[in-house]
Amino acid sequence: MSAIATSPTGAAAGAQARRPGLGRLTHVELRKMTDTRAGLWLLLATAGLTLAVVVVVCLAGDDQDRVFANLVSAAIQPASLLLPVAGILLVTSEWTQRTSLITFALVPERGRVLTAKLIAGCLLGVAATLLCVAVAGVATAIAAPGLDDTWSFSLGLLAQDLFYVVTAMITGIGMGALLLVSAPAIVLLYVLPTAWAAIGTLSFMEKPAEWLDTTRALDPMTDELLSAGQWARALVALALWMGVPLAAGWWRVRRTELR
Repeated sequence: MSAIATSPTGAAAGAQARRPGLGRLTHVELRKMTDTRAGLWLLLATAGLTLAVVVVVCLAGDDQDRVFANLVSAAIQPASLLLPVAGILLVTSEWTQRTSLITFALVPERGRVLTAKLIAGCLLGVAATLLCVAVAGVATAIAAPGLDDTWSFSLGLLAQDLFYVVTAMITGIGMGALLLVSAPAIVLLYVLPTAWAAIGTLSFMEKPAEWLDTTRALDPMTDELLSAGQWARALVALALWMGVPLAAGWWRVRRTELR
């Protein structure tokens, strides 16, 4: 007896040929963040708040506050706080707006959709950070503090700023994938770290908080080049607050029944 080799033909071959690439899926996910009124207004609010923060610092701060590095540090704070909400909505909208059946019918491999969402979130984080750097640059030129370190800003600090915003965005995506419902995910995104920061003020929690409190571990990232020890604490905190929700959310999205 001989085995007969078969290959996809007809409709099956056509379906395989029409399989959307990762680039196209990423483009679709980027559009999802602006196609809804909630997403669009969230991005506009982030941009407006960034501009407002920079203006306030320029008007109320002293000369040292108006140097380029400090303005960049101030400018990216609204993005790091609000963009994770866009990440949450990017995932939860599939279930709250009941589009998951359509999305995963067109792309049955849910891991590819989640990967596209992560790439889209990272691209948005990079774009937001670069926009903040541009706004800070214009503000520095207008304020002209005239100090020796006015334009002092290393590529290492820029890389840390990008890392800071992008990881915040990924944290939001992970929290949205974990809960699949917008409101609880947004509440937990802000309440859990705040509650942990409060617990970390207790004397017996002082040392663990240095490694597990994202505020303590990540905030220096926008102000100075981190040492090896600071990077270790930052990565441990991210493993808890970003890695665990993302891994659990990835598993849940792949297993949750569509509706």
